[in-house]
Amino acid sequence: VPARMGEEYRSLRKTMRSLSLVTVCEEAGCPNIYECWADGTATFMVNGDRCTRACGFCLVDTRKPLPPDPDEPERVAEAVDRLGLAHAVVTTVARDDLADDGAATLAETVLAIRRRTPATRVELLISDCRGHEPSLERIFAARPDVLNHNVETVPRLQRAVRPSASYARSLAVLARARAAGLTTKSGLIVGMGEETDELLATLADLHGVGVDIVTVGQYLRPTSHHLPVARWWTPAEFAELAAAGEAMGIPHVEASPLTRSSYHARAAAEGVLAPAAGGVAR
Repeated sequence: VPARMGEEYRSLRKTMRSLSLVTVCEEAGCPNIYECWADGTATFMVNGDRCTRACGFCLVDTRKPLPPDPDEPERVAEAVDRLGLAHAVVTTVARDDLADDGAATLAETVLAIRRRTPATRVELLISDCRGHEPSLERIFAARPDVLNHNVETVPRLQRAVRPSASYARSLAVLARARAAGLTTKSGLIVGMGEETDELLATLADLHGVGVDIVTVGQYLRPTSHHLPVARWWTPAEFAELAAAGEAMGIPHVEASPLTRSSYHARAAAEGVLAPAAGGVAR
């Protein structure tokens, strides 16, 4: 991936720094940061930059989290306004230390963006909130345009990849979101030891709970302390996975080596949602 640190990249970074905001683009070491930032697109990460979980694939900091910042939602909304975003993606670290699992900050961020830029679509990428119904209901009540929760991998590898989560719980979160009338999305990382038939079964499970958008991307080992890469999937194989998922009935499957949860998020959402009522198509 070529590093492109031109004017748009520097301007977006300046905006984030001036508002003391965190992006998953930086914290997770995303390979698409140069492309997305050059296009004026970033994924905001709220509830701080320290996660209470230690997933085997993830680079995000796992030190003891700091208390939530009550002003964070308004600063995210200001950044969305400054950047002129038609589609804003907001994710969060897992906050198992909080009684509400960080749900209040997510909900307030959606409301703050809508107060400032009503035409902007908002996509949330959430944790499983430990399956706590009040936390999930608080998020669902904010009515994000897209509700994303990643299963990350096939059932057999869940304990190694995301030891503090569970496959069944993640499917239940997605099913609850669907039952609440939300457009749902989930993601898979490949290259950690899964087999093709396991991936197809997982895609079938996601279709079974009504997921509208699925992303599939290649695992890139962030450090030597993380899980090793078991296999490099080819672009042709990614295309086959996308075709298989859509043949099952999933409305949109985004699959390529560099696909991540928020990669081409606006375009994916536009494939399953009605056009935004105004706003800059960014």
